[in-house]
Amino acid sequence: MKTPRFFALVGIFSAFIVFQPTVAARQEHQNLTEIPNFVVIGAFAIPNNAKRFTEQANKKHLHAQFMINPNRNLYYVYVLSTIDRAEAIDEALRLRKLPEFSDTWVYNGMLGNVVAGSVQQISSRGMDINPVTEQKIEHVQGDDRTQNITPSSTTTTIQVAESARQNTSAETQSTVAQRSPSTGTEPKTDQASELDRGVEGANFFFKIFRTIDNESVEGDIDVIDIDRTRKMGTYKGNMGVKVSNPANKSGNVSLVCEVFGYRKVQRDVSYTAPEGEGIEKNENGAVVVPFELVRLQKGDIAVMYNVYFFKDASIMRPESRFEVTSLLDMLKENPKYKIKIHGHANGGAHGKIISMGKTSTSFFALNDTKEGFGSAKELSEERASIIRDYLLTNGIEANRMQVKAWGGKRPIHDKHSARAQENVRVEIEILEN
Repeated sequence: MKTPRFFALVGIFSAFIVFQPTVAARQEHQNLTEIPNFVVIGAFAIPNNAKRFTEQANKKHLHAQFMINPNRNLYYVYVLSTIDRAEAIDEALRLRKLPEFSDTWVYNGMLGNVVAGSVQQISSRGMDINPVTEQKIEHVQGDDRTQNITPSSTTTTIQVAESARQNTSAETQSTVAQRSPSTGTEPKTDQASELDRGVEGANFFFKIFRTIDNESVEGDIDVIDIDRTRKMGTYKGNMGVKVSNPANKSGNVSLVCEVFGYRKVQRDVSYTAPEGEGIEKNENGAVVVPFELVRLQKGDIAVMYNVYFFKDASIMRPESRFEVTSLLDMLKENPKYKIKIHGHANGGAHGKIISMGKTSTSFFALNDTKEGFGSAKELSEERASIIRDYLLTNGIEANRMQVKAWGGKRPIHDKHSARAQENVRVEIEILEN
């Protein structure tokens, strides 16, 4: 009786030994299938150019971010990160239908300065994918030809995307912009460089300024083909640009200027014979179209498209500084302003929340933090509150600000859609002015 039991035990032990490599192989396969896929819209050698391109894309409500691809030594600007390859391919194909993002592609791999070990090995196998053929892209070229980089002017062979967080740990990454040099050697441009590149189109000069004091305001103009209701491109304000012919039946285009802190301005003009209040030709023969900006008024709500947070954190990334400073300037400019800061999340799940430490004064870095646990609503409240705290620190009175946390109760898109990340946002409502 002992002999059969003995052989049965041997058989079980042998099966266990044979089974172990199989489990390991399956685990390795599982890890590989969980490599993120990034929907990339641009690649740049210079971080400031990647940052500028990201800001332009976010004005199109894309919630773009950027991060270094160490294999290419390029900064990839991306709009979606997902472990679902099919979802990434579908989103890339959708964006390719838009003229300004016709080169969108998918990057399967890790971005950022990853830690040593298995993650780095996976990173070394990163692959750029053409979403149309789903074949590997061998070469990706950075588009750093000009500082006037917008989604419409990018002509890279392929362009790539992920978040602007480059991390001191494997999970929460510190931003690329945080390590960018304060000065650089980016190629300089002037008005003539944009007009003399042989680009076909009419010469325009979009003059953006404040009504209150005629001071110039940095901003961009979206040019919309009215007949086809499609965006033709985005152009820098206060400099000479060439706008391509819409070649539509009416010959009309819509010019849209949307700068944070100001009301949106839209002007519909004839492309071939633009006319209207203040429109004239300057000494260079360019058509000058003025955009007078008026500050937000009571009841207006503005989305802070260019404010980003570290993963699972209520701490802003460094590239958010410009927009929160614009909010600060607006409040200082008019002491009568009172605002409500609305925090929104995607869904209502609970999870880790990283906050500023009690003694921390770093609103834009993960220097002194504490870790807790809470709901998406609590995270949205902390993110709105840190903007209030930043304003308080810089001299804005507490009685001029309120905070409202919505969590995932007011989504823009379904929480499971490819654009669900747009649900994560901060909005500023003007209560009094």
